[in-house]
Amino acid sequence: MSSAEAVIRCSGLSKRFGTLSAVDQLDLEVRRAEVFGFLGPNGSGKSTTIRMLCGLLLPSAGEIEVLGCQIPRDAETLKRRIGYMTQKFSLYEDLSVLENLQFLAAVQGLSKAAARPRIEQLLERYWLADRRRQMAGTLSGGQKQRLALAGAVLHQPDLLLLDEPTSAVDPQSRREFWDSLFELAEAGTTLLVSTHYMDEAERCTRLGILDDGRLVADGSPRELLDALPGRPLLIQCAQPRQAQRALQGCPQVLAMAQIGASLRVLVASADARAAVAARLDDARIDARLQEAPANLEDVFVSVTQQPVQARR
Repeated sequence: MSSAEAVIRCSGLSKRFGTLSAVDQLDLEVRRAEVFGFLGPNGSGKSTTIRMLCGLLLPSAGEIEVLGCQIPRDAETLKRRIGYMTQKFSLYEDLSVLENLQFLAAVQGLSKAAARPRIEQLLERYWLADRRRQMAGTLSGGQKQRLALAGAVLHQPDLLLLDEPTSAVDPQSRREFWDSLFELAEAGTTLLVSTHYMDEAERCTRLGILDDGRLVADGSPRELLDALPGRPLLIQCAQPRQAQRALQGCPQVLAMAQIGASLRVLVASADARAAVAARLDDARIDARLQEAPANLEDVFVSVTQQPVQARR
């Protein structure tokens, strides 16, 4: 399998729950050893898509191929080749760290002879060796996360799917977790990670941004920043809250956020600066406007606030 070969291909993938369309005509491709990030608002279809890719949820329409397996037809075969980690800790809290891994090894069909050294390797790698006898339910959030990751990669899967895996842990644990993910990618594992953290999105080699079940942006973080149609401005004034109120309803303003004593404004185009300045002047607010470097939050706001019709 070449480094450029796609391990995930979706075409026209849709999932409906009654009248609700959770995923709508999704086309997706993820290549080998990529760290592909899924970014999107709550309810945008990230978790539903991941469950369909795993074969845990039947699609309403469309085609899915994962690691050469046709889903849902080959879902049972695929299970032995993928790892899946959810946001919620899903191992047994009344078993020890070691017992959880031994149980998962048995479920995955590893012999005791093969499982023993693999478990020891993972206990050391994820800093759990001194916790092997501890009940999983008494671990900290970061320790539970590392145990869940160890369980997900125990059988050395070719593809690892992670659904917002760092939502309940501290920043230091998140950094350590991402170091572990890049180590897996370097060894050839393909990763698809859903997240709502912008700093995590920046770490991905490629990003797909979902909104209302549709893929509204796809590319490397650099490509998405370069394609940003809007322009961020930094407004420095003595009354940033007043400035924000003055700009409410301005058609050229896509988003606003107070950053310390300044107001960060995403405008629709480069020539919108004059309209923003005029609004502030009309409100008698003395302000200094300057361009600010774009970030992925700007991209996210820009592509998820466009009308649905414009994206079709």
